[in-house]
Amino acid sequence: MSATSKQIQSEITDQGELKILIAETIKPEPKDGQVLIRIEASPINPSDLGLLIGPADINSMEVSGSGSDAIVSMQVPQEILRSVSARFNQSLPVGNEGAGVVESAGKGAEDLIGKVVGVAGGAMYSEYRCLPAESCLVMNEGTSSEQSASCFVNPLTALGMVETMKMENHSALMHTAAASNLGQMLIKICNTENIPLVNIVRKKEHVDMLKDLGAEHVCNSSADDFMNQLVEAIIKTGATLGFDATGGGKLASQLLTAMEIAANKTATEYSRYGSDKYKQVYIYGGLDRSPTTLTRSFGFSWGLGGWLLTPFIGKIGTEKFQELRQKVADEIDTTFASSYTKEVSLEEVLLEENIKKYAMQATGEKFLIKPQS
Repeated sequence: MSATSKQIQSEITDQGELKILIAETIKPEPKDGQVLIRIEASPINPSDLGLLIGPADINSMEVSGSGSDAIVSMQVPQEILRSVSARFNQSLPVGNEGAGVVESAGKGAEDLIGKVVGVAGGAMYSEYRCLPAESCLVMNEGTSSEQSASCFVNPLTALGMVETMKMENHSALMHTAAASNLGQMLIKICNTENIPLVNIVRKKEHVDMLKDLGAEHVCNSSADDFMNQLVEAIIKTGATLGFDATGGGKLASQLLTAMEIAANKTATEYSRYGSDKYKQVYIYGGLDRSPTTLTRSFGFSWGLGGWLLTPFIGKIGTEKFQELRQKVADEIDTTFASSYTKEVSLEEVLLEENIKKYAMQATGEKFLIKPQS
């Protein structure tokens, strides 16, 4: 009888019901050039929730059964259902990244047996994953799976923001949701490289936290004088590039407007078309699911687009990508250290109280899955 591996899967039926369950799959065997990884840690990132929970209504949640037999059900609102039709009636494995120990290997990859590796191969909310050896980030001696669990998405996104700034000839950055694990990594990178950074948070306690971390410019979007704070920070830093994790609402528009105001304050002559200084905002997340609202008060020299890690990696090429990966491995317990508020087993991922908590995507509330628990 073949050995099995537990795995969290998510499905949306053509009737609009989302189901999350733990499936038993056959434990894979590595082929030539592949490794079998015993997954020991995998984070729940905002990017994972799009597949795990999707656009389902959390308030409609029902849980039947318990433990490995539990099934979570939610309803997807009818007005959103068409947007997810491509995944109808498919039970899809969840989890973008994780880490573990290589248990066995195919021909040509035997030297990785016993080593801790980080991977971003999808289906990481599993007990075992079989992947090409070349896709693994081999961690340095003494690094644990827990330390390595978030070694791809956040670290490489933070590094990618800095590289994008350099490639597009900007000299300073703005970043929203800056109190997140990713935001704290970006602060450390920019401090090391002397890159001016404007950090945008939503709470006073986050301002204090980032100041303690060494951030010089921190703006509170919930403050009455937020726009004044933002304009002053942009004048001091010269930031013309922003990365927005919220996606919806008016924040992206506020970033562009503040950059325009800052540019006009230092302009030597008036133009009815606005400043000719180019301003760019990239949306890279969806913490706010409401429509993105733009109030056209930032002239004509601007851009608003999407930014994703995978296309960025394709742009920079293999050599640069390997350089960035090695930097992450070398600094995984310093610059790229991640913190978690709760560790859960595969079964505990499906508990109603846990779903309600990690679905909020609250800053400082990150879950780590331990598939072997």
